[in-house]
Amino acid sequence: MPKETRTVPDFAQGNGLLPAIAQDAESGQLLMLGYMNQEAWDQTLATGQAVYYSRSRKRLWHKGEESGNFQIVKAIYLDCDADTILLKVEQIGGAACHEGYPSCFFRKWNGSEFVLEGERVFDPSQVYDKP
Repeated sequence: MPKETRTVPDFAQGNGLLPAIAQDAESGQLLMLGYMNQEAWDQTLATGQAVYYSRSRKRLWHKGEESGNFQIVKAIYLDCDADTILLKVEQIGGAACHEGYPSCFFRKWNGSEFVLEGERVFDPSQVYDKP
């Protein structure tokens, strides 16, 4: 007998934190991986912008709160186990990565080492190290 299909994220899995993948809604480029708890999920639904739970800061993190590079949610998908969220977003400002790149996945393995791929959209020291 098939398992019942869940229609909401199962935050009981992963100790209340589920992986949330952000993908550019237009190009399909993978932008980043973050985490959501129930509160981040609720705020994402309420605002239409991506809100994550920052494991390092131990608090909610509205993507773009410091940089201005917000993510406008265009579509939301839930995987078959209801334990991974996919957000298709419009990336405001052109950079999802705090290091200034369009995607957090800008290091590519070439067989012997990682090489940088792509160009920075902004200089992080000009965005995050403001007096």
